[in-house]
Amino acid sequence: MRAIRAFFESIGQSVLSFFTALGGMMVLLFQTLVWGLRPPYRFSLFFIQAESIGVGSLFIVALTGLFTGMVFAEQSNYAFGLFGAEGLTGATVTLSLTRELAPVLTALMVTGRSGSAMTSELGTMRVTEQIDALTTMAVNPIQYLVVPRITASTLMVPALCMVFNVVGVMGAYGVSVVFGDQSAGTFIDRTRYLVDPIDIWSGAVKATVFGTVIALIACFRGFYASGGSKGVGLATTEAVVTASIAIFILDYFLTVLLLI
Repeated sequence: MRAIRAFFESIGQSVLSFFTALGGMMVLLFQTLVWGLRPPYRFSLFFIQAESIGVGSLFIVALTGLFTGMVFAEQSNYAFGLFGAEGLTGATVTLSLTRELAPVLTALMVTGRSGSAMTSELGTMRVTEQIDALTTMAVNPIQYLVVPRITASTLMVPALCMVFNVVGVMGAYGVSVVFGDQSAGTFIDRTRYLVDPIDIWSGAVKATVFGTVIALIACFRGFYASGGSKGVGLATTEAVVTASIAIFILDYFLTVLLLI
């Protein structure tokens, strides 16, 4: 009887913790929107974060995009070759990259690199009372620390997603045309005929949402971290796991919404 009671209590505690964190994130997002519209506008902080997220993640995103496009082209060439339709490889890879793979994989790369860095930075500032010092100096910590990070992530993740698309298609072109038997005309013509601008824009919309969610979760976990260095490490792990799961869940609902 005690085991059953403890089981249901743990479920209830988990549900309560989830909705408490979700509510805290919504409050932080609202505060970010309010403080983001109020002066002073610290553009230098925004550019520092944009460089850290965008330029800092450029290599790993491009590398991921290149090999994703190459691998997907190899698999598509094999599958379409079973019924003599290798000419569809370019369009299939491009559609898959622009609509799904590029926004999701870009967001996961940014989560692992920049999201964890955001949480650890803010968490360290929290446990060493630097955030409290900002408040003492009449500097709003949300406007100074959170607004630049969320704004930069919201703008940089879709930009990185576009880089992923370009490099991924180049990788597919190399595998199919340069090192394969497919003609360049077939690859390009089928891609131009079957891929529409809306396919690229739908991926950009997803990446924009993912960028906001990554920074929001990372900042929330770091901003309210506690328990010293151990607490900062735990908050960083929770931020990466939560953001990764949120990306996959949001991807499904955004896909359904954008296909209507």
